[in-house]
Amino acid sequence: MSKEDAMSTGDSTESLDIDCLDDGDSEVVSSLQHLADDKLHISDNRDVAGVASKWTKHGCNSVEIDYIVDIDNNHEDPQLCATLAFDIYKHLRVAEQTKKRPSTDFVETIQKNIDTSMRAVLIDWLVEVTEEYRLVPETLYLTVNYIDRYLSSKVINRQKMQLLGVACLLIASKYEEICPPQVEELCYISDNTYTKDEVLKMEASVLKYLKFEMTAPTTKCFLRRFLRAAQVCHEAPVLHLEFLANYIAELSLLEYSLICYVPSLIAASSIFLAKFILKPTENPWNSTLSFYTQYKPSDLCDCAKGLHRLFLVGPGGNLRAVREKYSQHKYKFVAKKYSPPSIPAEFFEDPSSYKPD
Repeated sequence: MSKEDAMSTGDSTESLDIDCLDDGDSEVVSSLQHLADDKLHISDNRDVAGVASKWTKHGCNSVEIDYIVDIDNNHEDPQLCATLAFDIYKHLRVAEQTKKRPSTDFVETIQKNIDTSMRAVLIDWLVEVTEEYRLVPETLYLTVNYIDRYLSSKVINRQKMQLLGVACLLIASKYEEICPPQVEELCYISDNTYTKDEVLKMEASVLKYLKFEMTAPTTKCFLRRFLRAAQVCHEAPVLHLEFLANYIAELSLLEYSLICYVPSLIAASSIFLAKFILKPTENPWNSTLSFYTQYKPSDLCDCAKGLHRLFLVGPGGNLRAVREKYSQHKYKFVAKKYSPPSIPAEFFEDPSSYKPD
């Protein structure tokens, strides 16, 4: 953040107790700059320049680059929240560990009439619905989050699974969409298996169980920021990287065994794998990604390998929605990309730790 930008965020120079400034008075200029830095400091955690210099000095060749690129340097676009972004995502990392996460073994311990394949079929169908109605990706991710949280405690029979999915989609749409689908439309897409009253009753049940805590960090939340960090160092077309990472992340929604990983780890692993698929001979991780994701390559090993297996074999013969979605021209046919059968072990080796001066 330049000194000019920093000064523009303050109320006025009067708050610094300086009435007048001579252009030639270097001591006053130096004092003003010191005061501005001190008073306008936002976060104790976002010392990008300092960390970058240490990585440059103490980095090693096992990463793609050995310096950290500042992705929060655009202070002109208010939607980027450049001065707050680091703290926002720090809060989301804490929030993703809370009770808003589903149980990792609800199929084995809670549910008696459903299995992992039924969950996958439901989510695959929801992918089709969100694509048909052109709903934003956040709606899909929130819908799956609500489904899994509800199933983590409430026993449900298989005849009600689609009803639960429809109700959770309705709630997520109301939360994320400008024009959410009407209840009658959701009844129609489920072949009128359920009435409007049944959908509304299930909606009320879900809301009551979730205690109206609808905000939850999802993989998509982190993927958006991590992609910005990846794209500043990526030489291949950035759209291919973005679509491929999104494809891998959406595949993870269908896989029950991946619930054990927090959303930020799935997002980071999706980018790791996407970069590897696009450039198999280059190390997909670097200092910038390590800094902004807060994950070292070794942290990604198990999750990235799980996603890689999913990418190679697909989610199942009858679960085609995600693959067909990303096999379209508008997504650059990323679902048809070739991936090597294994990821080199050295890509998961951590660089030498840098030490403060």
